[in-house]
Amino acid sequence: MDEDKKPTAFSGLLGQQRAKALLSRSLGSGRIAHAYLFRGADGVGKKLYAAAMAKALNCSNRGPVASCGHCLSCKKFLSGNHPDYMVESPEKGTIKIESVRRLCKSLSYPPYESQRRVVVVEDVHTMRQEAANSLLKTLEEPPAENILILTAEASKTVLATISSRCQLVPFYPLRFEETVRLLTTVHGLDSEESHLLARLAEGSPGKALLLQENDMMTTWKKVVAVLSDLQYKDDRYCTVILQLAQQMAELKENIPSMLGLLRIWLRDRLMQASGDASESKDPGALDALFARLEAVDRAERQLGRNCNRALVCENLLFRLQ
Repeated sequence: MDEDKKPTAFSGLLGQQRAKALLSRSLGSGRIAHAYLFRGADGVGKKLYAAAMAKALNCSNRGPVASCGHCLSCKKFLSGNHPDYMVESPEKGTIKIESVRRLCKSLSYPPYESQRRVVVVEDVHTMRQEAANSLLKTLEEPPAENILILTAEASKTVLATISSRCQLVPFYPLRFEETVRLLTTVHGLDSEESHLLARLAEGSPGKALLLQENDMMTTWKKVVAVLSDLQYKDDRYCTVILQLAQQMAELKENIPSMLGLLRIWLRDRLMQASGDASESKDPGALDALFARLEAVDRAERQLGRNCNRALVCENLLFRLQ
């Protein structure tokens, strides 16, 4: 079998070729670091790769690299009930020292049933100094049969004393095609929605899914439908616009993403209008679309100045129409 086509613990995961190569090499050689630092943007697969690594490490019938998926250990991983796989997540945005102390104490005991216990500490950049110092002691003298996988957001600072004691595994944004494929084949989104969210999420499927879970896409489709329908006018139109503006305002922290979707929609129309203008069909459409794009930019600046969300959305939608 071609070396590049051999199954690995990460074969079912899209993207992250460098992370796949580094981790597969560690599994294949048996030289497993006592601690890894998975660092990259939010939503690009760090947690999925950590779980796949843990599953492979404790598989009873693992080949050189890939887990079997059928042994008792693999079945427990798939059901989310493996006793030797621990995940420590931030509480209210921070990993507290009490959680780190409790975690370090649990590592002093041997694994329940596996050769290794795998512990994932998510978002270590949220640790305060005292919590990081407590974890540092464990990283300096790691208990036997324990492997730590730390994750961190790429743009955040991780203490050098922590990162220097871990093997760094970098994670990068996925390619546009990979993001679309994941959203459509794995998460069942339709093609149009997948393409829009992939353009907005900038290589982060996790971000795309978060945006899809709220009412943003539903509201966006309503807004586009109204703005594209010339039948809306007079009092009926005003009522609909005010209702849509209220729905937009209720998106709160997701309003900038909503504006991003509107910007994508307008740019697509601008590209189409540019072709039409070159054929002398409707040159004035370009000026109108540029004005709409400027209205979106103006709304974004107003939100940045903490202007009233509802008023900003109302003003934007009337200008777009």
